Amino acid sequence: MNAPFQADPLLINRIRAGILATLSDRGAADFTELASALDLANNTLSSHLQRLESAGWIELRRGFLGRKPRTRVVLTPAGRAAWADYLDHMDAAAGLSSPSDGKRSR
Repeated sequence: MNAPFQADPLLINRIRAGILATLSDRGAADFTELASALDLANNTLSSHLQRLESAGWIELRRGFLGRKPRTRVVLTPAGRAAWADYLDHMDAAAGLSSPSDGKRSR
């Protein structure tokens, strides 16, 4: 008998799941673009990005656009794989597929 799926604690939080969902669609986003898309205060977004960066799921690329500071948030291959695995298991829990189907690209 298979053990029940235990979601990664990082993905249980709706904000971090929203960040990964947005980045999985776009691949990358500016910090301000992400804050606006998720309707988050900068300090809230920053806190969640630090946790995802520590897990190796995103990369923060800091630089300048002209004279303005710019932080680009990029989904890493590990982050894409973690998000795809989470979605596969959620589909399986809903009876839509088996987690071993491997239907999502990683």
